[in-house]
Amino acid sequence: MPATDQSLRELQSLFVVCLGELFRYATSSGFELTLAEGYVQNPRKTRAGTKVEDGVHKTGSLHYQRLALDLNLFVDGAFIADGSHDAWRQLGEFWEGLTPLARWGGRFRDANHFSMAYGGRA
Repeated sequence: MPATDQSLRELQSLFVVCLGELFRYATSSGFELTLAEGYVQNPRKTRAGTKVEDGVHKTGSLHYQRLALDLNLFVDGAFIADGSHDAWRQLGEFWEGLTPLARWGGRFRDANHFSMAYGGRA
C-alpha cells in the first residue's frame, strides 16, 4: 500500500506500474487502447518553435507532473467517445482498485483520464 508522503518520483513510478496493470486488464477484457495526452508542458512549443497556450489542460493538471494520462478506447474496433459507455466504467473501476491514490476522470466527466492523486489534485 503506497504511503501518501511518497515523493513525486516515487508516485510517477507507481503510476507507470499501475498503467501496465490497466493495459493488461484492458487487453484481457477485449478492449483496445491508444495513447492520447500524457505529459504536457505549458506553454507548448510548436514545430516552428513558437509557444502557444495549452488550451487542453488547466493550470495545475497532473499531466504537468507526469501523473496523468488520457487514453483512447476502442471496443470491437469502434472508437468509444461516449464517457458513459460501460467499458469506460469497467476500466475506471479497475484503475481505482489498484491503489487508493488512483483517480479516474469518469468521476468528474472526463472518462478517458487516469491519474494519481498528488498535492491535493486528481
